[in-house]
Amino acid sequence: MSNATILIADDDAAIRTVLNQALGRVGYNVRITSNAATLWKWVSEGEGNLVITDVVMPDENGLDLLPRIKKIRPELQVIVMSAQNTLMTAVNATQRGAFEYLPKPFDLNELLHIVERALQIKQDSSLIKTLETSPEDQLPLLGRSSAMQEVYRSLARLMDTDLTVLITGESGTGKELAARALHDYGNRKNFSFVAINMAAIPRELIESELFGHEKGSFTGAIAQSSGRFKQADGGTLFLDEIGDMPAEAQTRLLRVLQEGEYTTVGGRDPIRTNVRIVAATHRDLTQLIRQGLFREDLYYRLNVVPVRMPPLRERREDIPELVKHFLIKSAEEGLPWKMIDQQALEQLQVYDWPGNVRELENLVRRLAALYSEEIIGVDVIETELLGGENPLSKESKSNGISEAVELRVLNYFTINKGIMSSGDLYNQILKEVEGPLIAHTLAFTRGNQLKSAKLLGLNRNTLRKKIRELNIPIVRTPK
Repeated sequence: MSNATILIADDDAAIRTVLNQALGRVGYNVRITSNAATLWKWVSEGEGNLVITDVVMPDENGLDLLPRIKKIRPELQVIVMSAQNTLMTAVNATQRGAFEYLPKPFDLNELLHIVERALQIKQDSSLIKTLETSPEDQLPLLGRSSAMQEVYRSLARLMDTDLTVLITGESGTGKELAARALHDYGNRKNFSFVAINMAAIPRELIESELFGHEKGSFTGAIAQSSGRFKQADGGTLFLDEIGDMPAEAQTRLLRVLQEGEYTTVGGRDPIRTNVRIVAATHRDLTQLIRQGLFREDLYYRLNVVPVRMPPLRERREDIPELVKHFLIKSAEEGLPWKMIDQQALEQLQVYDWPGNVRELENLVRRLAALYSEEIIGVDVIETELLGGENPLSKESKSNGISEAVELRVLNYFTINKGIMSSGDLYNQILKEVEGPLIAHTLAFTRGNQLKSAKLLGLNRNTLRKKIRELNIPIVRTPK
C-alpha cells in the first residue's frame, strides 16, 4: 500500500519533519498535525489508512485517544511513540489497541518495517481492551534503556494471553518481577499468583509441593495437603529455577501441560487444572538437555514464548533511576535518607554488577544503614565495591581477560563435576567473550556497524552475522 495515507500527530517539529520525509520518500501520503484534536477530526471523518501518534501532546494524551479511535474504526492500526519509556507506557499502548509501541529515539528502518506490517493487517476490534493505569512509582520493573524497552514490549504483548512463558536471565535480573507483571496486569490478575522455587525444595518433596498429597501417602503425610497447582487455580503458577527440577518431577509436569490435569501424590482421581504457567531459569536449558539433565519435550512446552531479562551491565543507563528508586524505598522502610553524588553515580555505572539489580538494591540498603553521611561520595562507593580499587584499574592488577576466562572454566568444571558429557563449552566461552566486546564497541560507535567493523578488524558481513548469532541489540543514538 505505497499509496496509503498515514496520519501523524506529534508535538515535536523535528520528529514531524523526519517522519514526513522518510514516509514520503517511500511513496506514502502523509498528513501531519501537532495536536490530538486535528488527528481525531481526520479519523472521525474516515481519513487515513494508518495512525502514528505521540503520547504527550498539548491538548490530549495520545493513549486516551486510542480507545476512541478503535471504537469507531477498529480496523485502523495505530502506532504509538513515546519518550516516556516505561513498562506501563508499553502496556497501556498495547492493551488500549496499539499495533506497536516505539520508544524514542527510534530507528527509521524499524519504523518503516512496522508501518508496512501494520498496513497489511486488519485487527478484530473485539480483541481490544483497556487497562486501568497505575502510578509509575508502583511499577514492578524500572528502566528506560533500549534493553528494557524490548522486555516491556514483549510483556505488553503477552498480558492478555494465557501463553506459557519462559523467562531467562542471570540471577538478580528481575525474572520474578517480570512474571508478576504478566500476572498483575493480565487476564488472571483477580486470582492468585503462586511462586515456587525448584532449587529450594528437597527433591523428594517437589511433587507433593506441586500437586499436593493424600493423608498417609508417604512418611510424614499426617494430613491431606493441597499443592501449588490447586492454590494457583485460575491464576498464575510461577516455576522459578525450573532448570533445577529433578527428572521425575519433570515427567509429571510435562503430563500436566499436555493433558491439563494431574493427580495428588497418593491420589487416584484426576484434577483439572486452570493455571497459566510462567517458568524462569538462570541456567542454559539447551546445555542441560545435551547433558541429559532436562527433558527436551518439556523445554518446548515451556518455551512457547521466551523473554530474556538483560543483566545490569547491558543497561547501565538505568542505574541512576534504579538507585533513586531504592533510596526512596529504603527511606520508606525507616532507613535514613541518603543522596548519592554525581561522581559516585558514575562509578556505579562503571562496575559490572555480577549480582545485577539485586546486588545494586542490597548496596543501596547497606549505604543507607551503615554510613552517617547524608551525601554518599565516590570514596564510599569504591570502598564498598572494590575495597578502594578503581574499577578501571582492576584489570591492570590482574591477568585481565585470561584470568577471567580461567576462573570461568574452572567454575564450570567444578559445578558440573560428575555429570560431564559432550557439549559446546568452546563456543559457549567464545560467545561470553565476543558478546560484551561487540556490544560495547557498538555502544562506543553509537550503533554504527561500519565503524564498529573497522574498529574490531572484522568484515561488515561477519559483524552482522555475529550480532544475529549473539542476539545483540542495535541502538542508534544521536550525536
